[in-house]
Amino acid sequence: MTFTPANAVVWTEIPVTDMRRAMAFYKAALGYRLSLDESGPDPMATFPSTDTPPGVHGHLYPGKPAAPGTGSTVHLAVEGTLEEAIARFEAAGGTVQSPPISIPPGRFVYAQDPDGNSIGLFERAS
Repeated sequence: MTFTPANAVVWTEIPVTDMRRAMAFYKAALGYRLSLDESGPDPMATFPSTDTPPGVHGHLYPGKPAAPGTGSTVHLAVEGTLEEAIARFEAAGGTVQSPPISIPPGRFVYAQDPDGNSIGLFERAS
């Protein structure tokens, strides 16, 4: 039997050391308005999505980021061009780790947020 879900990845979590700072960073860097949810045992700031569960979703949570080069990479959609997104990301305090990489669905760069999490900035092909 082969399982082929609509979305193989349904949830992602990005650990951060300071929730408010991280929410401000992602708003400044990518224009995302994250929603803080404190109803569970730990707070989480959810990324915007038009999908409904079990669609693709993600959040920030208080935690310890992986050591650089050891964690997973979360690729996030950017508004505008990749170059514009890179400029916003760096101005907000992130670092870009690679030149733009072209693939059939679009272009991306590897980057790190202020906590050292591996983030891909992804621009869809037009």
